[in-house]
Amino acid sequence: QLHLVESGGGSVQPGGSLRLSCTVSGDTFDVHRMGWFRQGPGKDREFLASVSQSGIAKYYADSVKGRFTISRNNAKNTVHLQMNSLKPEDTAVYYCIPILGEVPIDSWGQGTQVTVSS
Repeated sequence: QLHLVESGGGSVQPGGSLRLSCTVSGDTFDVHRMGWFRQGPGKDREFLASVSQSGIAKYYADSVKGRFTISRNNAKNTVHLQMNSLKPEDTAVYYCIPILGEVPIDSWGQGTQVTVSS
């Protein structure tokens, strides 16, 4: 089982950017495909992006495609989500987690809050 710690959230104005980080420990990091999810107020948890074990293959939900970029550093056991052109509807708690397909396969961390507001 992995231990996941998300960071980098905060408050930003529409059109702004944030870079989220996820530090992973407790297991062999580079055997896992990793994903980012979010849960907005009153909404279900939503898949955003995934990255393969090598970091080469990346997939994005239509809602963030072209604005968000996922990356990983296997030497540092970290996963990142660069978020540009943020919109108020991006307001949510953001989580990283190992996945199989788009299905989480571990316990959720505490997440990091992102608030987009003018």
